[in-house]
Amino acid sequence: MSLIAYAASLASTAWRVCVLIFLRILPTTLCKKILPPLWILYMTLWFFSPVAEKSSPLKSESDEKKPLPALPPPKSEFPLTAIILSLPTKSRTLQNLNFIVNALLLLAATEFVFYPFYDDAADVTFTRVGAVYPDAAKIVVRYPINTPNVTDNLVQVSWRQVPNGFEGQWQDGPVLSLASERDWVDTAKLDGLWPSTTYEYRLKNTTDVLPYPEHPIRFKTFPDPRLPTGSHFRFLVSSCTTPNFPYSPLQGRRIKGFDLLADYVWPAASPVAQPSSTAAASGPEAAATPNVTEEASSPEAAAEPVILPSASASSVAPAAPRPPVEFMMFLGDFIYADVPFYFGDNQNMYRQFYRRNYQSPSFRKVYERLPMFHTYDDHDIKNNYVGLGNDSNPPFQNASNAYRLYNHDANYDGNLNDTHYYEFRYGDVAFFVMDTRRYRSGPHDDVSSRTMLGDKQLSALHSWLGRVNGTATFKFIVSSVPFTSLWQMDAQIDSWAAYAHEKAALLDVLHTVPNVVVLSGDRHEFAAIEFMGPGRAHRVLEVSTSPLSMFWIPLVRTLKLESNETVLHSRVNTSADPLQEKAMILEEVPREKVLKYVPEGNYKFSAIEVDTRDLKHPVVHLELVVDGKPTYNLAIQGEPVSLQTPTTALGITVPQTFKGVLDKLGLLPTRWF
Repeated sequence: MSLIAYAASLASTAWRVCVLIFLRILPTTLCKKILPPLWILYMTLWFFSPVAEKSSPLKSESDEKKPLPALPPPKSEFPLTAIILSLPTKSRTLQNLNFIVNALLLLAATEFVFYPFYDDAADVTFTRVGAVYPDAAKIVVRYPINTPNVTDNLVQVSWRQVPNGFEGQWQDGPVLSLASERDWVDTAKLDGLWPSTTYEYRLKNTTDVLPYPEHPIRFKTFPDPRLPTGSHFRFLVSSCTTPNFPYSPLQGRRIKGFDLLADYVWPAASPVAQPSSTAAASGPEAAATPNVTEEASSPEAAAEPVILPSASASSVAPAAPRPPVEFMMFLGDFIYADVPFYFGDNQNMYRQFYRRNYQSPSFRKVYERLPMFHTYDDHDIKNNYVGLGNDSNPPFQNASNAYRLYNHDANYDGNLNDTHYYEFRYGDVAFFVMDTRRYRSGPHDDVSSRTMLGDKQLSALHSWLGRVNGTATFKFIVSSVPFTSLWQMDAQIDSWAAYAHEKAALLDVLHTVPNVVVLSGDRHEFAAIEFMGPGRAHRVLEVSTSPLSMFWIPLVRTLKLESNETVLHSRVNTSADPLQEKAMILEEVPREKVLKYVPEGNYKFSAIEVDTRDLKHPVVHLELVVDGKPTYNLAIQGEPVSLQTPTTALGITVPQTFKGVLDKLGLLPTRWF
């Protein structure tokens, strides 16, 4: 066997390994530098590989009379092994079969990289609900017209309260002006609604109801935040998604993470599973243990979270029905404009990536049934993007234009014009969504002057904390990148770890506010982390969840389990005699500590259930779902908060059947706010 044959075999093996890593494990941009030369090298060596020659020597008469000597048996060759392992062979047939396998891998890689280019989703039509208020909702519509020389289209929203035993009357809502220059997308706000009421809408033109959507889209307005009854609801969080990864042939429109999410929220009827029990995890490193339940109490209740094994289904009473999922928060990297290949600072290509996601039948089954709120992160622009507070830095203008059209315009309005950070409430639960890209300074600036949020956004966050401190039970702060500094590698320059001065100052403020939970994504791993402050400072928790449908890296662990920095934290000694006065214990604890770490899984999202009906014992239940299976549960026991709210609220005394009468009389709820 010649050296060329062995070299061809090595090139073939290297090609297969690199392509499989690229398609199934890590779609790194480095492959554009590795795969093309590797393919050219393999092709060259394959072309010059020697093949077995058929010998046909001339025979003389004397040779014919002589008996032929016995030939040694030929060495056996296993064709299947040679093809699978790309072994060197003189058989031209096996060489050709190996070439076909490698060519199919080339086609697969080409389809994965260039699918957004040749499937531009220009004709995709969709509508969804964005921001939901007690008295209004935002509606996004894309309805292109494929008629030559037509550049605009007027679509009207027609809406009604969901019929309850009688046919409700359709009412004309806002008109959306769809234009080709805005990629046929527009957002409108539907006003004049009642709190905690289910509505449905359809689309029509000047004369007829449009064929899409086939069935009216339903949504439910949020409760009035002035209600004194507390809240009980669920919402979902995750980040990072791209279609068809891990790659499967001819599945370019599928986003499997959304398929699994839809199955979780709206499960199909299935046979009753056999009861089983699972063991408890012993620590944050036990990431693969399924169905682990932990209880994270307030600092006064316990120094460490109590870890409880999930009970067998046969030994516990049937669980109370969980509240419906009210909305989903997508925490950034909705598109990957630069992975696996960056097509350049082109406005149409950015829009094309958004159209591709909205075209996905996997995503459609979610956004047509569930309101979605968004923030953005670096891959929505470009990897590790730093805005410097300068919108003229490319490619921000084109990337931001697409993000605004498809996602941000449907978010809640900010207090200032042209900002991507915003706030909203669901009952007595408050949310602040940060913009961690646009205003951040460079990671090489002086540490004391670096900023992640910029002056105006930081001021808005402090103002929000002051307003919700006494008016909201739980406060959720959304950051597209992790707030913790425990993630290593490039997180040390791309997350809050690189902005230690601003983070420390903000954390000092958060420790003065009870029941603060930070929600983040970005790292393609899950972690629940607690932040402890000195003295009796309130504890802060972070829940970081990703990816929804993207890669995770096996064998590599990038999260430290606790920080080197410690604080002296005081807590109540719960083990003392209950008849005696509670004693305070002062103990040294890590500033940041991991409660749970789950790196495994291409498809992750967290379902968060908030229950504040008992204001003295508010609680948040977290359920992590990995690859479609509930994997970890955390109960976050909140501290009681004396809410400063009015005693009356809109809708608290208005019967459901009377709302339609008031609507007909023109007494809209917006006039009551």
